[in-house]
Amino acid sequence: MQTLQNKVAVVTGGTRGIGFSIAQALVREGAKVFICGRTEEGVKSALERLRSDSSAAGAAADVRRYGDCRRMIHEAAARYGGLDILVNNAGVGVFKPIDQLSAEEWNEVIETNLSGVFYCCHEAIPLLRQRGGGYIFNISSLAGVNAFPGGSAYNASKFGLNGFSEAMMQDVRYDGIRVSYIMPGSVATEFGGAPGSRARESWKLTAEDIAQAVLDLYRFGTHALASRIEMRPSQPPRKK
Repeated sequence: MQTLQNKVAVVTGGTRGIGFSIAQALVREGAKVFICGRTEEGVKSALERLRSDSSAAGAAADVRRYGDCRRMIHEAAARYGGLDILVNNAGVGVFKPIDQLSAEEWNEVIETNLSGVFYCCHEAIPLLRQRGGGYIFNISSLAGVNAFPGGSAYNASKFGLNGFSEAMMQDVRYDGIRVSYIMPGSVATEFGGAPGSRARESWKLTAEDIAQAVLDLYRFGTHALASRIEMRPSQPPRKK
């Protein structure tokens, strides 16, 4: 079984929600984790909650900017001596009919959810090769296979991320680099607005569920690859 002890991981969008839960799970398993978020305050707060100065660090970075991604990836590798795992989790959603969606909103979603993943992978892959391999996790969504009204930008970004992940997996598989993308359904996080009451949210997946999936995928034997997994709440509200 693959161990995470002393492995070096970068988690984008690691200051809250799914990203924070993934970072927290990796730290608990003994990994060295470098997180990023858009603001210094957000990164500082997340690191305080991780409560592990030696095993967690971070920096403000906007994944829409290639220079930020390059700086952040190489800062993480320099701090911990290399890179073994990349978790592309940073994401945004703007949900409007196409004629009400501005060009700026379209660009924000596509550049964050898709271009940012390319930028981080572009910089991380040579570092993973230097270590003899590694793992890239892309956090996608069931919106990457199921379109819905008002989701044109978000659907496009996640459909694109799925295709990008599958092509990249074939590019790097013989370098010992595994690639998996995880497609959650409804998750009880702040994404897309503040969560509702505990009673209304209790049926949803949790951020910890997604973190557990990352751990399980990493530990899976290297002779096989679960390149894509779909995660759904086991008992969503019945349709009336």
